[in-house]
Amino acid sequence: MPSITSSNVAQAIVKLVAAEALPSLMGNLVMGNLVNRDFEPVLANAGDTVNVPIPPALTANVISETGSVTTQNPNLTNAAITLNTHIEASFQVPDVTKCLAYPDLLKVYLQPAIVALAEKVETDLLALAPSFTANAAVGTAGAALTEAAIDNAETVLFNAKVPVSEPKFLVVDGNAYGQLRQIPRFSEYQTVGDAGLRTMIDGEVGRLKSFYVFRSQFINKTGTTPVTTWNTAFAKNALGLVIRRLPQPLPGTGAIAEYAELGNFGMRVVMSYQPNTLAQQFTVDMLYGAGVLRNNHGIVVRS
Repeated sequence: MPSITSSNVAQAIVKLVAAEALPSLMGNLVMGNLVNRDFEPVLANAGDTVNVPIPPALTANVISETGSVTTQNPNLTNAAITLNTHIEASFQVPDVTKCLAYPDLLKVYLQPAIVALAEKVETDLLALAPSFTANAAVGTAGAALTEAAIDNAETVLFNAKVPVSEPKFLVVDGNAYGQLRQIPRFSEYQTVGDAGLRTMIDGEVGRLKSFYVFRSQFINKTGTTPVTTWNTAFAKNALGLVIRRLPQPLPGTGAIAEYAELGNFGMRVVMSYQPNTLAQQFTVDMLYGAGVLRNNHGIVVRS
């Protein structure tokens, strides 16, 4: 049995924080859980570019009984996404041993840091909505979100050949979400059965016009009169979130790092001692880039 030393205890502390960090982050994400995530446990630096492959289009050819196949030369395209965002949230713990004795205390310190990272990722992904230029926006700026606008958005994505089997998402702000809940035939039991009852009692829209509907506090808004709310309807491959590992601290610098990686998502947790405050500092950070992969698989739904 290995002996207990200050070194392996310190490493265990960082592993504990890393184990708590990633599930908490995933639980606070909306967009980050819906888009195409590209993650590899390879080291990268801010400014590096990652080429995310986009499947090519092929055509079906009719072949006669004595004929031969028609060879196609598909052009595999890539979407270049730059790892241009390095975010961190740091906090200090005066007595880290208390966190080991009382795990809930660790969550009290960790949760605000995790929420800060999640909010930044959400904001960056939702800020890409104006980049959906392949399809004309639906809905009217400054007006309530209507059933017709959602129907039009779904039709546009269908005509753009988004696979029927691929889930489609609609992410709106709080006001638009409330407007959807007040459309009578979607919120009444006599028109849509149990789904309407859930909307009325639980307050959740759920699924509408084949879209899984979510709300976010970080929807992009521009202008003054009227304010344009950039609600977004998209399929998974419309947007990409690329995450790569950050390097370990230099040996002997007094910092210990662990990686938290799960489900195409990864971050680094660093613990170091701060002599000025006599406390342990924890830094949770990640390196990522976000961009449009398939422009025609997304559409702006204004309100």
